[in-house]
Amino acid sequence: MINTPNLQTETHIYGDDTRLTTVRAEHCEALASRHIAHVAVIDAAAPYTIVRTRLSGSFLQVCLGGEGRTLLDGRWHRQSAGIASFAPAHALHAFHCLPDVRWQLCWVRFMPSSPRSLAGAMTPGLTHFDGQPLQHAILGLAQEMSVSADPGSCAAWVDLIERYVARMVDPWQREPRLNQMWTAVLADLGRDWKLDDLAGLANMSPEHLRRLCWKNFGRSPGKQLTTMRIAQAAHQLVTTSKKIEVVARNVGYINPFTFSNTFKRLTGFRPSEYRSKPRG
Repeated sequence: MINTPNLQTETHIYGDDTRLTTVRAEHCEALASRHIAHVAVIDAAAPYTIVRTRLSGSFLQVCLGGEGRTLLDGRWHRQSAGIASFAPAHALHAFHCLPDVRWQLCWVRFMPSSPRSLAGAMTPGLTHFDGQPLQHAILGLAQEMSVSADPGSCAAWVDLIERYVARMVDPWQREPRLNQMWTAVLADLGRDWKLDDLAGLANMSPEHLRRLCWKNFGRSPGKQLTTMRIAQAAHQLVTTSKKIEVVARNVGYINPFTFSNTFKRLTGFRPSEYRSKPRG
């Protein structure tokens, strides 16, 4: 039986049978200069459970082996080998091990100041990704930090980490039409965007746009738009004092009840509850 974590409470449970290798920015200037909070490789087992009720910086996680569950876009997904997930900043973020199944992961957590955190919703939610090169780069950095912590060598390892991250989180840059379209949308989230409007911006048919969005983001155009709107709303809720109704209008919601329901579905909290939560 799978026990779903309580998403209302900040939770960090590792257990006695979980092995973690991590490097943190406070000990590694090369990470700090790239606005990366920490990187890690983990071999986990139940009861390993993480719930962050408001993630301060975006979080890339790649499954190397085994299987676990990750919360994304308000739904639980099984995450197995070769699958990567990306949680945007300010989102409700959770993942946990399944009973009697080990779970091998590597991850990169970005600082709130990172461009990856500011534009997190432009990245795919779940996608296929070979995490072994990223794993080796993280372990290489950890080994260097444990031996001599040479600044030049550390910078080289972090550069490799950044390059592997870019392969996963920048998919729209390989498709210029998507890049142009979503950049325009991000600049005007308050507009009542229709599928035909988006297809027109991208200079393609609506059906072709659907295929490209599923391929690059793992979401339909409509769900990607909703993800971007709620991510921007979450950002405004925690970084400004704007009224909730104003935030809703800024991201394209005229009806405050629709906004509140959509926000809760994707984050786990009503906007007012979310604003009052401490950041983790």
